[in-house]
Amino acid sequence: MASKLINAIKSLNDYTDLFKNVQKLACNPNVDKNDMRQSLEEAIRESGLETEIRNLIFQLIRTNLKIDRIFDAEQTQSQVDPLVYLRRAGAQWDRRVRKSLHTMCAELKVYAQGQPRTSSDRDELLTKWDELSNYAVAAYNLSITFSFIGRQIPKWEFSHIPLKVKKLCDLGAHYNDLLREESYYSVWDLNTQCERVLAMKHATLCQHILKKGNIPATYRGAMWSYVLGSHITDFDVDYWNKLKGNVLSTDHIVDKLVFKDVQLTASNDDQYFVFEDVLYQIMLCFSRDTQIGEMVLGENNHQKPKTYEAPPSGVVPFHGICMFAAPFCYLFDSPIHLYYSFRAFYVRYCHRLTTINTHPQGIVSICLLFEKLLQSHEPKLWSHFRELQIHPIRVVFKWLMRAFSGHLPPDQLLVLWDLILGFDSLEILSLFAIIILSFRKESILQVVTLESIDAILADLSSIKVIPLIKLALSRD
Repeated sequence: MASKLINAIKSLNDYTDLFKNVQKLACNPNVDKNDMRQSLEEAIRESGLETEIRNLIFQLIRTNLKIDRIFDAEQTQSQVDPLVYLRRAGAQWDRRVRKSLHTMCAELKVYAQGQPRTSSDRDELLTKWDELSNYAVAAYNLSITFSFIGRQIPKWEFSHIPLKVKKLCDLGAHYNDLLREESYYSVWDLNTQCERVLAMKHATLCQHILKKGNIPATYRGAMWSYVLGSHITDFDVDYWNKLKGNVLSTDHIVDKLVFKDVQLTASNDDQYFVFEDVLYQIMLCFSRDTQIGEMVLGENNHQKPKTYEAPPSGVVPFHGICMFAAPFCYLFDSPIHLYYSFRAFYVRYCHRLTTINTHPQGIVSICLLFEKLLQSHEPKLWSHFRELQIHPIRVVFKWLMRAFSGHLPPDQLLVLWDLILGFDSLEILSLFAIIILSFRKESILQVVTLESIDAILADLSSIKVIPLIKLALSRD
């Protein structure tokens, strides 16, 4: 583990700055060369660099190194893996989407790799960078790729898939902190507690606070930044400017997909339409970010190389992708801070919800968990769906795939995402979907069509996240 940590730290972009800071401390007069280890460690603690290193290790352990262990174990079991077919399906799906993008480029007679913008187009884009809703994009028929992901509802059940998912009692144990009333909340005001935690700058403490899911909105952005490890460095600012420069210099087919997605989703949403311009900036830069493909590939290192040309980021824009970024507009005024926090959240969680994979936090496992919980704890609803020959997953899939973004009001969505970050798990999505169905069970049992059920569940504006989840976890 120590060896992996050292190698991982050395591969980071800001390793050079970190090492220089340690070198400077080693030259401090208070560091005794005859007792180098103890005196240097003391200097590191006093300078605040220890907290920075601890947060760095926290991020590495919960991402890269944890992933390595998962897939090392998978590789040893590959000879008898019953889920090989599912991984193959994921790879085939990925190729199908990329082939669709390639076909679209051929039909529109544009280069899949992008092409240089004309000087007039570049100047117009730069002039309108802060108000991109006024930037004219050619209206092509872009329905091919969009029809694959985001609008197509699966027409199969998940119960037969041999993935291991938690039972309700297991979820209760995992989310136990949400039910436990801790003494310091009765002693100190929650605002004071948040300020104290942020002053300490410990990512682990910020994660612990998020488990309560009721932190004041004022502190949420800072808390998320520590947990996601998305604080901005000089390297990040330079990299953002390079991404912007790439958008300004190169015209890519995914730009048109980005504009269409924002127009079809966030621009038509009463809660997010005011952020249209910044969402264009974020998603255009996201499409150029090659680091995203590298980070996501780290989780899917068992996949074979892609057959068809992919966007620079490795992510083909799909219907609703911008809705993963939209909630962050409520947390950050700066596009740069917004971008890096959204990117970290997407790489850590969202991409698992939009690809076919066997990850325990992937969309297949989340759907399977939903079906198991519904069958076990809401048998009347399960039987009702079966009698109507409606797959229950059809009703909730749009919630699960978008992590409820665009369905819950932003204030409640951010509370739900607090819990995702606090407990580092997407399983809360399945549990929350179950409790919503339970909450409206009587109405659902009185209707007999999918359209009527969708109508009953269309408006979630009255839903409060914490009380309902606590209710679900308190069940016997």
